[in-house]
Amino acid sequence: MAQSATRNRSTTGDAGPRTTDPAGTRSRTHVWEPPRAYAAAGEHRGLELARMSLDGLLPEAPICGTLGFRLVEVEQGRAVFEGDPGEHLFNPMGTVHGGFMATLLDSALGTAVLTALPAGRGYTTIQLAVNMIRPVFATTPTLRCAGTTVHVGRSTATAEARIVGAADGRLYAHGTTTCAVFALPSGA
Repeated sequence: MAQSATRNRSTTGDAGPRTTDPAGTRSRTHVWEPPRAYAAAGEHRGLELARMSLDGLLPEAPICGTLGFRLVEVEQGRAVFEGDPGEHLFNPMGTVHGGFMATLLDSALGTAVLTALPAGRGYTTIQLAVNMIRPVFATTPTLRCAGTTVHVGRSTATAEARIVGAADGRLYAHGTTTCAVFALPSGA
């Protein structure tokens, strides 16, 4: 007979929440500032907006704190993020979920596109291709993801990125994106 999939989950009853997990539980919390639309920062080019975020003048995207990565470098057509793997990112196999890698890639790719946009233009990902090369574990040191633009036009942009070990340069994943480029609505 199959065991219940929820046998080790927290349960509630008249006495309040209780944990039935004999291995113990862990907790992770974070705080964030409500995101402020980049358009609200005034008439700045994308590179200026990315630098303002890097310098703390604009809040980082809440996803950065949620998953544990951060913007560390920006220049025209290039953005670099670093992320710290951990057990809180595990999939059922005991490795870091591929969604962490995809999100890290998407962030570096999109921010690279942002750095090449003029004032009043925005972007959104319309295609993301991800290639995982090796597994990431909780003990894997800091990962570094550098994205660079390939093409930035009036209506579309493409970029490519690689995730490597920050200390040893080992390749963990690489990917590409296509983004739609559009005029930001006034008052966005």
